[in-house]
Parts: sequence; C-alpha cells; structure tokens
Amino acid sequence: MFHRFKYVDEQGFDHPIPPVATVRQRFEEHRISDIPGTLRKQLEKPEITKRIKKGARIAIGAGSRGIANVALVVKSLVEVLREKGADPFVFPAMGSHGGATADGQKRLLASYGITEEYVGTSIRATMEVVEQARMADGTPLYVDRYANEADGIVLVNRIKPHTAFRGPIESGIVKMMIIGMGKIAGAAVMHSDRGMDLFGTVLPEAAQVLMPHIPFLFGVGLIEDAYDHTAIIEAIPAESLIAREEELLVTAKTMMPRLYINEIDVLVIDQIGKEISGGGFDPNIAGRNCRGVAGFDDVRANKMVILSLSPHTHGNATGVGLADVITRKLFDAIDLQATYTNVITSTYLDGAAIPIVMETEKEAIQLAIRSVPRVKPKDIRLVRIKDTLSLGEVVVSEALLAEVNDHPRMEVVSGTREMDLEG
Repeated sequence: MFHRFKYVDEQGFDHPIPPVATVRQRFEEHRISDIPGTLRKQLEKPEITKRIKKGARIAIGAGSRGIANVALVVKSLVEVLREKGADPFVFPAMGSHGGATADGQKRLLASYGITEEYVGTSIRATMEVVEQARMADGTPLYVDRYANEADGIVLVNRIKPHTAFRGPIESGIVKMMIIGMGKIAGAAVMHSDRGMDLFGTVLPEAAQVLMPHIPFLFGVGLIEDAYDHTAIIEAIPAESLIAREEELLVTAKTMMPRLYINEIDVLVIDQIGKEISGGGFDPNIAGRNCRGVAGFDDVRANKMVILSLSPHTHGNATGVGLADVITRKLFDAIDLQATYTNVITSTYLDGAAIPIVMETEKEAIQLAIRSVPRVKPKDIRLVRIKDTLSLGEVVVSEALLAEVNDHPRMEVVSGTREMDLEG
C-alpha cells in the first residue's frame, strides 16, 4: 500500500518554486497540406503501382506509436489499394505492446483513430506468428500469421531516431518488420538473443534475410517536422528499403525539435506515454538515457520530474524509471502488466523502476528543487514541457530569461507568474 510521505527537514519542506514565463521556440515548418493527395502520388510511382495486383489480399501493418495523421494515411492507403483492385486489411505490427494481447493491440490502434469504421476495412489482430527464416547464427525471424497468409504486406511507420540505440537505421519500417511484425515472439528473441545495443546493424541484417521469404511489397515512411506535422510521405519498394531508410533517417534528424536550453537544473515533463515515444519520453529531446548509450547527452538535466501518464498509453509507464520524482497521480495510473510486459521484452528493466513518489505536483517539483546541490531556489534553471513531442512552447524559470532573450530562436511570450500546478 502506498503511504503518503511528508518530507520534513530542519528548513521545512515548502521550498519556493520560482516564477516562470512561457517561451516560444521557433523551428522550421514542413507541413504537408494534402495528406491523401501526397500519398496517392507516391503510390502512382511505377516501381510501386506494379506491385499492387488485382484481387491480392494485402496486409497493412500499423504500429503503436503516436504518429501524426497515421489514421488518415492508413485510410488513404486502403482507398488507393481498393481502387487498384486489391483487397486490403490492417493488422497491428507492434511487438509486445498492448499487453502482448490481440485485443490490447487492437485497442491501441483504435486509440490512434485506426478503427474498422474509419479506415474502411477489417482489422485482424493476433499474437500468433510463423517462423519464416533464420539468420546465419540461427536466430529465428517471425511474421504475424495473418500477414504471412496475405498475398502482400505493406508497412506504415514513422522514420526517426530511436530512443535507446544508434545506427544507420533506427526506428522505422525495418524495425517494424522485425520487431513489430514479429509480435512478442520476434521482439523477445531479438532483445534477448541479440540485444538492443546491436539493433543498428542487426535489424537491417535481419530484414535482408527475411524479405525474400515474405510477400513484402513496400513501406510507407513518414517523417515529421519539429511541430509534430507530417513533413514527408514516401513509398519505398522492398529492394530499396534499407538504403533509402538510412537516407531518410538523416533527414528526420535534421527536422526534429529540440530544447535550445542545454543546461537544466530541473526538467519537468507533464506526461509520458508509449504513443509519445517508445521510451515514454524521447531521450533525444530530454537527454536522459540510463543505459549507457552514447549520443543522448545534448541536454543535461540534474533532476527530472514526471507528472502524469498520457491517456493513450493505457497505463504503460515504460520510461518512468529514468525520472527522479513522480506524482501519486502517475503512480496510481500505472498498469504493471502492460509496463512489465514491455520492459521485460526489451530486457531493460530499469524502464519500469519506480522513482520517489510525492503526493502532489507541487511537492514533486519542490523536492527536485531542494535536491539540486549548491543552487538556491531563486536561481534554479527550471524547464517545463508538455511532452517530448510538444516543444513549440515551453515554460522556464526567471533564471533562464536572460538566456532566452539572447537566443535567436526563442522569445518570451508571457510575463512571469506562479507555475500552474495541481496541489
């Protein structure tokens, strides 16, 4: 049972939270105005359209990330495939997510707007897989049973930097093919037998082995700009997938948002969730990766506070273990089954560790401020963000306003005020 903890020291607990102001961060915008039209043009490319056969049963794999316009992309893909005479259906390609159950994965798709009513076709969810190939060392490669029985497979995913490893290919269509489409069996064998630290080279190698054994037609790669807008849609044929995804990852990295403030005493994140990032929050943004992986240290935060779980994460609190302090509200919202299934499959158990729990948002932030050594509360460099996808506006403490005013891509858009907090 959770007991309320009341922090008391000789100075008292009620350490002041400094006044804050809202700051706008400016990024380049690359929004696509016509999602269906852009996708349609991609599907009319000769190297793509020749693969779509009349009467072919085509499985469309969709994953468990919160991707801008993903439901519209899937819906538009279904419509074009139908127009060309194919018979498409959708299946979840999301490894162990959704509690590693077919119903859980179908619910995750629905939470992103991918329902049978909206996309206009059936959604077929199963955790059953078929072993279709083996790598040179004997590692089995699995495929969703429904996808394996189809005449063709198309995978839809965002291409972006991963949260836990570095390589020429990170998060995208290749990873969905091996980890997502392999369901929990594929995810587990790759994480345990190979290890995520090697995924940058292992996943492309596995894809090269698997593709000749499955009816993979093409992938639809999506890239987002810094404002969480769809910026690029590209249909990539099977034979070009690995080389082209490497190129698109480079482009994706240039479009990512970031925090322009690098040295932070207390970073407050309003919410984390699996639809926001595979790690709950994106270490590429927040600068925390406790797995010893290089390349996640552009932002250095002395203490991190996480206030809540997003509604769409359905209790999966993967990533909470990287925080220093959380709230009682977050703690009470954790679904241990969903969270443990995810982190055990990944083999990185620290992702589910429980930080210090404070009763209210105010107390959580006060504790973080109190535990930054050699810095008085009025001088605390505090940054608050909604989540690691939403960085157009952030909240900063008074101590950072001079730095903001000197930065060409930041501007103060409000006067200082007390921070809005629950409790």
